[in-house]
Amino acid sequence: MKLRTPKTLRSLVVAGCVSLMSITGAAKAADSTAPIVIPIHNWSSQIVMAYVIGGMFEKMGSNVEYVPADAQAVYESIRNGDVTISHEVWQSTFGKSFYNAMAKGGVIDAGTHSATTLEEMGVPTWVIEKNLCPGLPNWEALKDCHENFTTADSGGKGRWLEGPQSWHGDLMPERLEALGLADKWTVKFAGGADALWTELASAKKEGRGTIVFNWTPNFTDADGFTFIEFPEYTEGCRIADGGDGKCGSPKGWLKKAANYKFPKTHPAAYTAFTKLDFSTTQIGQMAALVDTDKMDHKDAAAKWLADNEDVWMPWIK
Repeated sequence: MKLRTPKTLRSLVVAGCVSLMSITGAAKAADSTAPIVIPIHNWSSQIVMAYVIGGMFEKMGSNVEYVPADAQAVYESIRNGDVTISHEVWQSTFGKSFYNAMAKGGVIDAGTHSATTLEEMGVPTWVIEKNLCPGLPNWEALKDCHENFTTADSGGKGRWLEGPQSWHGDLMPERLEALGLADKWTVKFAGGADALWTELASAKKEGRGTIVFNWTPNFTDADGFTFIEFPEYTEGCRIADGGDGKCGSPKGWLKKAANYKFPKTHPAAYTAFTKLDFSTTQIGQMAALVDTDKMDHKDAAAKWLADNEDVWMPWIK
């Protein structure tokens, strides 16, 4: 057995202390003071959730900045570092843009919410109850009921009110053509989500039929909304993917995206972001605070955070 000299022992102690300090320092590394940039799009749940997540980050001591962003182009902005995260990546609408940005490098998949999604044309359930289009929700009923869905801007055709064209491009006009419905129906594009909800309220007040783009999770889940049942979606069925365009929309996931530097610059905030997981009900509640209760988005987020500390506090600890 070889005895260690005092000098050797001192060296070992110093080395051990340095190692311990390095480990402790890494474990306690503070998040950057640079702001976490959160995008603001044009539908209620996304905006309220932006402020909910921003409130969580601020609770952790991070700086947060909010920027208006195009819902398709935001993934390039994340890839380039101009935006830090995206918290509502809808598979059907944004999946391709998300994966294209990932393939170029700079965007990472930060996890999936429990909520599953559907984005589709549909009707408020009272339209079916009033029998304004016998046979709904089967899409083939649309062949014979367009007269009950005309509007001043539809040129005598039944109208589909789509979301902003930036959401889906020409997907719905292409579907009308593919299904042989374009001679009786036309697509108009709303300026934003608020225009869709205004149309639902106006149609109900006037007692006229309306077909609008909608999604779940949303506040309309509680109000009564029925999605039209189009031919089943299959991979590649859309015209943009080489198909004939006759298919409906897929049920899909709801993901989170982040810039690849986020885990390094804000390790604590990134860990919390990967943990957060919203359900269909929770997202619908956020949207309802604005679209039903008419609260400001920031006030709605503050109320949701105050009412649901048991949900989000474990994510930031």
